[in-house]
Amino acid sequence: MINEIKSETEARMAKSLDALRVAFGKIRTGRAHPSLLDSIRVDYYGSLTPLSQMANVTIEDSRTLSVSPWEPKMVPDIEKAIMKSDLGLNPSTAGNVIRLPMPALTEETRKGYTRQARHEAEIARVSVRNIRRDSNGNLKDLLKDKDISEDEERKGEDDVQKLTDRFVAEVETLLQAKEADLMEI
Repeated sequence: MINEIKSETEARMAKSLDALRVAFGKIRTGRAHPSLLDSIRVDYYGSLTPLSQMANVTIEDSRTLSVSPWEPKMVPDIEKAIMKSDLGLNPSTAGNVIRLPMPALTEETRKGYTRQARHEAEIARVSVRNIRRDSNGNLKDLLKDKDISEDEERKGEDDVQKLTDRFVAEVETLLQAKEADLMEI
């Protein structure tokens, strides 16, 4: 039973870390990366469709993305969806190809993105601690039902704490890497 709680705890904490990676992927750095456009949805015959399912997104150079729609008549809709997104990108169209030059980040924008990254990291830390609380509660319930002894409960709580410490350290590592990426000129 204790091993089930530990494995469930580890799986839930790993999901929190994955969510943090996704959130960090949405924070724009100075470099062009196709994952920047993952959150963009385009109106495609009445339903919102992810851009990656209707166009090929490639990197032209370190500061330019190229979007090639599979249906040429979708170019204006894709352009409109990119402009409406909160990424601050201005698409320029040349025939059937949409080019997205990445504007250089100012010091102020870098600091704003760093604040956003720290906020996302704090959300992940809180999530990991909430998962720890839930797991410790499950261990206490097992003790109350006399399914485990006090020693087993204590060992289970220690193991859950070690997991928590490991995942919080991983959150810190991801945050430091993102901050270094943002501050790189």
